[in-house]
Amino acid sequence: MRKIHPTAIISSQAELDDEVEVGPFSVIEGPVKIGRGTKVGSHVHLLGYTTIGQYCRLFTGAVIGSIPQDLKYRGEETYLVVGDYNIIREYVTMNPGTAKGESTIVGSHNLFMANVHIAHNCVIGNQVIIANFGALAGHVVVEDYAIIGGLTGVHQFCRIGAHSITGGCSKITKDILPFVMADGHPAVPWGINKIGLKRRNFSPEKIDLLEKAYRILFRSGLNVSAAVEALGKFSESEEIRQIITFIRNSQRGIAREGLKETDV
Repeated sequence: MRKIHPTAIISSQAELDDEVEVGPFSVIEGPVKIGRGTKVGSHVHLLGYTTIGQYCRLFTGAVIGSIPQDLKYRGEETYLVVGDYNIIREYVTMNPGTAKGESTIVGSHNLFMANVHIAHNCVIGNQVIIANFGALAGHVVVEDYAIIGGLTGVHQFCRIGAHSITGGCSKITKDILPFVMADGHPAVPWGINKIGLKRRNFSPEKIDLLEKAYRILFRSGLNVSAAVEALGKFSESEEIRQIITFIRNSQRGIAREGLKETDV
């Protein structure tokens, strides 16, 4: 049964499942769609062409679907699509895409802690955690199971690889490889995310191979192209293939050990 607080304001254009809950003083403006079992807390503002999936929780003050903070935006129809079972904590902001028909995409089972910002055209995978005050600029991609530390800023068009973790207060200006720990100003790799991989039941053999790949990439003295070629002999491993593909698709370049501020 739908539970709508009497102080909530809901547009006639909105489509809410019968099992949605909306708390006091929340505003749902325009053609917003909300799936079964989602709970919208108090003072939440949902607007625009925004779709929220099933069994999400939105906490006080979240603003989801407001227009992009991008001077190129011309008022065209753009989208924000949020999957299922997401936890969106207090004062999180998410913007739709910038140009006509473009979208910001958020997967499922993610945790966005208080005051996180997801800018236009970002793509967030599944099982991602972004800690308090983490901020993603436009067109950032965050792959599955990545963890972004609090107060971290991510430059536009950067990618954060699957199963990676970044330290709090980091500045990310280049792509962070899958499976690594990264930290700093700018953030650079500091080894394999061994603890996180163990928690996700990666076998000791896989972790050992990833550590070997890390040494080839960052401690062998090879440049990136030569290191990727050297990794080819381990291409029977799905994880190594994932790293190779990630590097080959990099537009901003990957963060490397020993990178200095003047190299950015």
